[in-house]
Amino acid sequence: MSLLESKTRATLIGTIAVLLWALLALFTTQVKSIPPFQLVSLCFAIAAIFSGLWISRKGLSAFRALRQPVGAWVLSVGGLFGYHFFYFVALANAPAVDASLIAYLWPLFIVLLSALLPGERLRWFHIAGAICGLGGAAVLVSKGQGVRFDPAFAIGYGAALVCSILWSGYSVLNRRYRAVPVEAVCGFCAGAAILGFITHGLLETWVTPDATQWLAIAGLGLGPVGVAFFVWDYGTKHGDIQVLGVSAYAAPLLSTLILIAVGRAPASPAVIWGCLLIVGGALLASKNMLRRRPQKVT
Repeated sequence: MSLLESKTRATLIGTIAVLLWALLALFTTQVKSIPPFQLVSLCFAIAAIFSGLWISRKGLSAFRALRQPVGAWVLSVGGLFGYHFFYFVALANAPAVDASLIAYLWPLFIVLLSALLPGERLRWFHIAGAICGLGGAAVLVSKGQGVRFDPAFAIGYGAALVCSILWSGYSVLNRRYRAVPVEAVCGFCAGAAILGFITHGLLETWVTPDATQWLAIAGLGLGPVGVAFFVWDYGTKHGDIQVLGVSAYAAPLLSTLILIAVGRAPASPAVIWGCLLIVGGALLASKNMLRRRPQKVT
C-alpha cells in the first residue's frame, strides 16, 4: 500500500466519526430529561465496557493496551471530558445557537493548528474550505436567521471557545501519540466516565431513565460516544488532519437531514445553502488528497 493510500484510508476511517456524530441530535431528543453530566458519564461507561469486551475477544491484554504514557492519558481524558464539560457550561450560560456556533470553531482550529505538526503544510484551500464549512454550519445552526452575540452571555461564550480549543488541541496533539494503539481509547473513555460521575454527583440529581431512554443511551454509548472516538483517534493519528477538520462540518448537515427525514425538523432553503457550503468546502480542502498520485512505500 502506498503512503498516500494509507493516509487516505486512515482519513476515511476518521470520517466515520463524523457520520456517527450526526446521530447525536436524533438520540439526544430521547433523553432531554437526563442531566447532561449523568448522560455523558453513562455513555462513556457503556463505551468503556463494550470496548473492553472487544479488546478481550481479540485476545489482547487489556493491561498492555492501557499501559500508555501519562501525557497520552492527560491529553485524551482531558479532551474527551473537557470538551463536554465546557460545552455544557456554555449551554447553561448562553443561548444554544450562539454557544453551538462558537463551539463549532474547532474544525477550523484543527485546520489552522495542523500547520504546527511535522510534515504538514497549510495551504490556502485548506483555510478556504474550513471557512466555507464554518459558514455552512452557521447557516444550519441559525436556520438562516443570523446570530447576535450579547455581552451579557460572556461566560457562556468563553466556555464555548474553551471547549472548541480543547477539542481541536486534542485532535492535533493526538498525532504526537501515534504509537499509542487505538485500544487504549477504552481506558480514556473509562477515565472520562469517572470524571463525569464525579461532576454529576457534585452538580446534579440522578434521574432514572425509562426503557426508551436506556436504549437511546446505549445507542449513544455504542456510536457517537463510542466507536466515533476510536475511529477519530485513528484518523487524527494517521490520516489527513486538514481534511478531517473540514469534514467535521458535515456533522451538523447530516444531523439536520436525519431530523428532516424522521419528521423532527422542517426542510428549508437554509439546508440547501448549508449543504452547498459544507460540501464545497470539504471538496476544496480535499483537493490535494483527491488529485495526488500515489507514492510507493520504499
